[in-house]
Amino acid sequence: MAAPSKALRTQSRCIVTAHQPKPKPSSIYLDSAKSEGPEVTTTPLALPEHQRQALDSALRVDQAGELAANYIYMGQMAVLGKDPVTGPLIQDMWDQEKKHLAVMNKLQGQHRVRPTVLWEVARAAGFGLGAVTALMGKEAAMACTEAVETVIGEHYDDQLKEMEDLPANHPSVPVLKSVIAEFRDDELEHLDIAVENHSQRAPAHALLSTVVGAGCKAAIELCKRI
Repeated sequence: MAAPSKALRTQSRCIVTAHQPKPKPSSIYLDSAKSEGPEVTTTPLALPEHQRQALDSALRVDQAGELAANYIYMGQMAVLGKDPVTGPLIQDMWDQEKKHLAVMNKLQGQHRVRPTVLWEVARAAGFGLGAVTALMGKEAAMACTEAVETVIGEHYDDQLKEMEDLPANHPSVPVLKSVIAEFRDDELEHLDIAVENHSQRAPAHALLSTVVGAGCKAAIELCKRI
């Protein structure tokens, strides 16, 4: 059999390349070959005080939120991990949250942000919320995800608007904005997964969503300050 022509081999390579997923913005923080660049090692130092405080509180909240999300999914997996349908869904979302937390930890160090003093509270509260809602049933676990990701998605969107005033000429700023946008989209995807998997069939769905959402908003305000 004749070897494929050069033109056909080139076309095949183009097809393969076209189907390769584009690296996500956060991948720069997980790539050791890019770990020394200014976009991942420096922070704007000449910010006005109000912008520095806004950046600090944003990253403090985000780091705590990703920590809590990890423990919510951990709690859900402890109860529903063996369920043949729900278990893999929760695991996939948890794996994504693990990556989010790893990146947020790097951002916290890069931008010299003090972590929240509520670190251990976030872990315990997250695991408890995940486990309790999972014990209420698969739909309640999904309702918890729906409520949490609704608040977090809106929060990330608000942060992007607040970050419009950061100096675009500093190499870390475009990367930071793109990571926040990526994580917002991931959280909204989790919300969609929850709805598709019957979150709104949970007993007392409206009440559960209100309570969980209010708790998330209160936690955000606390972590901004402490």
